[in-house]
Amino acid sequence: MPNKRYTAEFKKHVVETMHEEGLSYRETDRRFDLPNRISAKWERIYLEEGPEGFGVERRGRGST
Repeated sequence: MPNKRYTAEFKKHVVETMHEEGLSYRETDRRFDLPNRISAKWERIYLEEGPEGFGVERRGRGST
C-alpha cells in the first residue's frame, strides 16, 4: 500500500523488537510487512533522536 502512515508507537515497537531479537533490516521489514528498508530509516531516527523523534513530521525536502 503506497503512502501508508504508521504511528509513532508502532515504529518504536518495530525498532525495539529488531534490537531485542537481533533481526536484520530485511527480516524486520518482512516480519512487520513493511516497505523495503524503512526499518533502517526508523532505526536511524530512534538512535539519533530517541523515541520522541517519531513524533516529528518528515515530509518533502529538507531545508538548506
